[in-house]
Amino acid sequence: MSGHLRPVRHLQRDFFVADILDTSPKDDTASMEHPLFALRAGDRRVRRYNRNGITVTIKPGFDGCATIHDKDVWIYCISQLVEAMNREREDVGRTVRFIAYDFLVTTNRRTDGDSYKRLSDALSRLRETTIETNIETKSQRERRGFGLIDSWAVIEKSPSDDRMVAVEVTLPDWLYRSVEARHVLTISRDYFRLRKPLDRRIYELARKHCGAQPKWRVAIATLYEKSGSADAIRNFRGAIKGLTESGELPDYRMVFDADADAITFYPKTGKKGAMAQIRDVLTKSSSGTTGNCRPRKGSADGG
Repeated sequence: MSGHLRPVRHLQRDFFVADILDTSPKDDTASMEHPLFALRAGDRRVRRYNRNGITVTIKPGFDGCATIHDKDVWIYCISQLVEAMNREREDVGRTVRFIAYDFLVTTNRRTDGDSYKRLSDALSRLRETTIETNIETKSQRERRGFGLIDSWAVIEKSPSDDRMVAVEVTLPDWLYRSVEARHVLTISRDYFRLRKPLDRRIYELARKHCGAQPKWRVAIATLYEKSGSADAIRNFRGAIKGLTESGELPDYRMVFDADADAITFYPKTGKKGAMAQIRDVLTKSSSGTTGNCRPRKGSADGG
């Protein structure tokens, strides 16, 4: 079994909810750029992040800060909002109603009783975690504090086991403005298969900074800072090397350069990323140094 990717848990989907489940996952660019979500369950630290004039303070609730796995609720709600806006529905607003089962299937989770309990816990952490930031959304920049969600409620329960069936989540105005302004990016469905919190964070950063460009090169020290990792940088570097060697990061190939202590991300699809990687390899070879620069296992075009 893969160390970085979970298996696909729901190969066949319910025909009647396929339209909802096939909505392309969307993530907001602000939280992809800045580490709003904890990478460790039970993190009760007050975390502060300051970079290029952007400040973020994250304060935990009783059960700790909301984690990057809890962020799946954000991604699911954002995806539904964008789809509704694209269809020009008139009932679009900050409150999103969804079926808990659909959420669990879409985010590649189990659908047993414990998974419904985990969803309830995630909603509580999202409500209790507070953010203070000056990140601009929809051309508005202000020092603002808010919960990661404003509120949530179970609006329908199963009569047999009291399990939540339908849930209603009200997103903060800060996030809704971002979605209205289309400050969102489509992400891979395989994002939900990534087991490790750090792997998810690295994917977010690669998707945000590389995007459709042929490559994104970043120093390990900078990537460490942007990730929000609380681990020692030597352990962080080891985790990045492990992810690089696995070749399992969705959408992007990773090449680690030990000489420069840097990592380069190349898109797996399209010719531009492959050509950029070939040019980089030839340039490094002609300079007489090969370092520890190596692509993932497999061919240069991601096959």
